[in-house]
Amino acid sequence: MQKVSYYINEHLAGKNPVEATLSFTPFVNHLEHHIQSADSIKAKFYSFALDHFKGTANDEATASTNGYDTYALELIYSALSPVLQSEDNCLWALSTPVPNEILYSTDAFHNLITSKGIEEASSSIITNDDELRRQQLEYVYRLILKRLYHFSSVLSSNVYYTYHHPVTGLCRHYHIHVNTSFIDIQVKGPLPDLEFETIENYLQDDNGGVSILAEILPLSLFKLEGFSVITLEDVTARRAIEDIRDAINESAEDQKALYQKVIDSLKVLTENTEVKFGLLPFLKLNGQPLFDQSSCSESILIQSASKYGVAEAAYHALVTRYEKEPKAKFFSSITEALENKYFFLKVLRESGIKSYAVIPVFHNKHIAGIMEVYSEKELVFYENLLSRLEFALPLVAQLLQNTIEYFNDCITDVIKEKFTSIQPAVQWKFNEVAWDYIKNPNRRRKKKEQNDITFKDVFPLYGAIDIRNSTMERNIALQQDMRRVTKLLLKILLTLDEQYPNDRWQPLIDKANNWLQVLQNPINAGEEVTLNAFLEDEAGKVLSDFKNGNSESAELLDRYLEMISQENDGPAFTQRNRLENAMQTINHCINKYFEQAQHRLQSIYPCYFEKFRTDGVEYDVYVGQAISPQQSFSHDCLKQMRMWQLTSMVEVASQTNQLLERLPAVLQTTQLIFIHSMAIDICFRNDERRFDVEGAYNIRYEVIKKRIDKVMLADGSERLTQPGKIAIVYFTEEEAKEQLEYIKELQGKNLIKPEVEHLQLEELQGVVGLKALRLSVNFEA
Repeated sequence: MQKVSYYINEHLAGKNPVEATLSFTPFVNHLEHHIQSADSIKAKFYSFALDHFKGTANDEATASTNGYDTYALELIYSALSPVLQSEDNCLWALSTPVPNEILYSTDAFHNLITSKGIEEASSSIITNDDELRRQQLEYVYRLILKRLYHFSSVLSSNVYYTYHHPVTGLCRHYHIHVNTSFIDIQVKGPLPDLEFETIENYLQDDNGGVSILAEILPLSLFKLEGFSVITLEDVTARRAIEDIRDAINESAEDQKALYQKVIDSLKVLTENTEVKFGLLPFLKLNGQPLFDQSSCSESILIQSASKYGVAEAAYHALVTRYEKEPKAKFFSSITEALENKYFFLKVLRESGIKSYAVIPVFHNKHIAGIMEVYSEKELVFYENLLSRLEFALPLVAQLLQNTIEYFNDCITDVIKEKFTSIQPAVQWKFNEVAWDYIKNPNRRRKKKEQNDITFKDVFPLYGAIDIRNSTMERNIALQQDMRRVTKLLLKILLTLDEQYPNDRWQPLIDKANNWLQVLQNPINAGEEVTLNAFLEDEAGKVLSDFKNGNSESAELLDRYLEMISQENDGPAFTQRNRLENAMQTINHCINKYFEQAQHRLQSIYPCYFEKFRTDGVEYDVYVGQAISPQQSFSHDCLKQMRMWQLTSMVEVASQTNQLLERLPAVLQTTQLIFIHSMAIDICFRNDERRFDVEGAYNIRYEVIKKRIDKVMLADGSERLTQPGKIAIVYFTEEEAKEQLEYIKELQGKNLIKPEVEHLQLEELQGVVGLKALRLSVNFEA
């Protein structure tokens, strides 16, 4: 043990942020309190220690360690440490109430804190004046808030020391634990009232938060008496795991730096500088292994094979072998006999590798890649070496999986950028093109135009779920918000005219009154722009200038000025936000439904499904033999999809109807289906980055789609689409007959009411002969 006094930071010696006195009285009180509740053996020890302290210093309100013999200090250590713990491995110290001066410590603690490695490596943590000062202030405040205000959660503060071995370069991490049980706090005056949330925010703010707290709760109110006990816990393995976890949560764009961080942490785990690591993800394109130099650069095997121009061949052979037989292989020394058996060992030996192990890494029971453990010296891969890596393997698996997903995202991003958001059913036609684009950067500069990709003779399914009267509701919400703001402005102007008479108020009052008359009815877009200019630029500027010269008017003006300064989330947008939230809730419900329901559609037959966001949701489905040439398509598949389409509309209508009770605004949806029984051709348009119909005849289908959303009945009495109903637009009686079969089936399940309307529709520009079936959803079913 060391009875030598030394400082963590000598520059702050005697510069405590709060009045503090070293005292053993709290420890003596602690012994007296625990004698009654301790078992017989502990009680005897406490009594023995208590007798020794009282016999050594009867008057010990304040004292230094010099006032007690070494035996007394040894008693404190014995009382606070496990009985069988070796001092050689225990990082323990007794310090002043505000930790800085170490008064008594184990040899292990003393050697670590005063070692060259920790002083050099941790200068920014331990010896930096400002940082230690901030930590001391935070420590004192956390202690005071815990004891006097019972703010327990704010005590969760972790501080670490880091030690770099001067020879190996490997680092070790130590978590600092400070026991404050033997510190009493004396209060010199009344305590101010504090709110937990405010105080916690200041403590979490590293940029001056503690300084602000010092003004609210000055430390001159307090005095600390007693001593603190510091213990250091070796958390090297845990921090290495945390470092790996933090690394895999970073962006995968700089993979080399990301992998190097993980490899460095793996070295720390093994505590062996002779052991090195490599990581190799298994990438695939269309189910086949794919070699990408940048993603594979952190593998020693790929690095070695690259010198001989066989990196890609080695990669493909390794992936193929390990997918068939994913077992760990250990080679403590690479011999000629092993080279003949394992193709990859020769290039490794020629690169200076003498020991090599390859360990398959699994993610969700699928192999994600391998981890290499190698050395330029012959090693025996002892079991304890692998046991140290046990908890890191799941994280390495996640890292390799992230690389695989990042690669797949790159493919998808190119498809989205150069083509469109491709569905799985047609992605097979773009994958090879995207990979060719990635591995040939010259093509990016040439911007070579891609050929159109066409799918012929596919059957379209179109559906639309619309929010009824959304435009009208928006206008009403805008009108209500604008009236609220204008009324507030008029009230303020009248008050100003009374309290601060001035010629400037009357013109603004007149304009505000005029706008209130205009706002008796919904306004158009031009009037909205003009009104906003009046409220914000004209009236707002006048009131803001007046406030700057008349500070006593701030309370009157602030509400209006804050209202017009807030963007989209203030009281000036109350009704519009209420409506927007309702619309978002409905659209989220519809989108979520189709994201789940289309799995059923894809299980019938692979198809291209595309949603469009309007005030509601529209979708196009294209299905046919051209979408999936390797899978047989029949008319029965089409009938199943049309049955799915009608069923999905019933379910969507039911779900949106159930939302009515909790929507902030009353909004209802209408459901529309358009039946087009003739096959059409669709083509990917490079200029629009989307699929579109191909050919003059097929364009007619798109024209009809765009014109039927607001179509009226032939007699002009009402719109076809109505809340709570499903409208099915068609041309031929055969189409109607088929739909009636589906309707009858759903009526049998009591999902649709018995009545079915057969309707004639008005003539649209270029479209004649449209008819419709309209049915009511049974919401009570």
